[in-house]
Amino acid sequence: MSKPKAGFYWCASCGGCEESVVDLAEDILGVVDAVDFVFFPVAMDFKRADVEALGDGEIAVCFINGALRTSEHREMAELLRRKSTYLVAYGSCSYQGGIPALGNLFTRDEILRFVYHDSPSTDNPEDDEPTPHFEAHEGDLELPQFDEDVKALDQVVDVDYYIPGCAPPPSLLKAAVEAVLSGELPPKGSVLAPDKALCEGCPRIDTKPNEPLITEFKRPWEVQIDHEKCLLAQGLLCLGPATRGGCGHVCINGNMPCTGCMGPVSRAGDHGAAAMSAIASLVDADTEEEVDRILDGIPDPAGTFYRYGMSHSVMYAKRGITCAGG
Repeated sequence: MSKPKAGFYWCASCGGCEESVVDLAEDILGVVDAVDFVFFPVAMDFKRADVEALGDGEIAVCFINGALRTSEHREMAELLRRKSTYLVAYGSCSYQGGIPALGNLFTRDEILRFVYHDSPSTDNPEDDEPTPHFEAHEGDLELPQFDEDVKALDQVVDVDYYIPGCAPPPSLLKAAVEAVLSGELPPKGSVLAPDKALCEGCPRIDTKPNEPLITEFKRPWEVQIDHEKCLLAQGLLCLGPATRGGCGHVCINGNMPCTGCMGPVSRAGDHGAAAMSAIASLVDADTEEEVDRILDGIPDPAGTFYRYGMSHSVMYAKRGITCAGG
């Protein structure tokens, strides 16, 4: 009896999600024994034609990581959706746009202008820019088109499940593979991680403040961080109150604040807004001047509160971007 087929593919991402597969350590042997990888370009020599030759739905489960920024990303997502029974958005970028989606703070033309013309390191006297079609002596060349927006996977194709994280904890990947193989899957659209805020179960929860006390936000390099005290109580911007758990508190255990890579819990419609609300409730200020002074301690609000979720943010949705599923 043949093994179920599985696939991995990355779009606009750093490669950390692929590394998380290696982080399975000896458990990767069990995964390899249980499934037959038919597409995993970063690790094995597969081509697009190999996927096109498969029957529709022949891949039991495919994990796609990375946001979608180019025409090639969209084409591959649509192809793998058609060829897969279950499609999983794997990692923060595929789930909610991730760090690449901060590009949505700028237009496509602004990005191309800076990269190819205005950056300090650019030497482009002829003002060249990439062109999707180029006729060369060797033949016609086609390059992927650079889209106007960075999208999460479900804004292009229908997604069955989500595994958050930057990168996802190996334990969540292992549990997802086991669930697919056993057929014991949660309802479609589920996030395959605990639906609890990171603060729940945090080893520093007993020192978390319950009333306003923050009079100044500090950067981690500015203070000697107490490894036992709640980071918020030390004036460090920790997004644990609004972020889903399941990561094993690796950043907290490393004495660093949560940056929100696991995304929101289900009751939070907009991760950035939920995080801002949670943090604002702890700011101790009576005047507008005090509020402004305290908030000046957050040098990049958009990059802080929407570091991983810009594609699914309420303000981005107003630009007309919707999910493929509706």
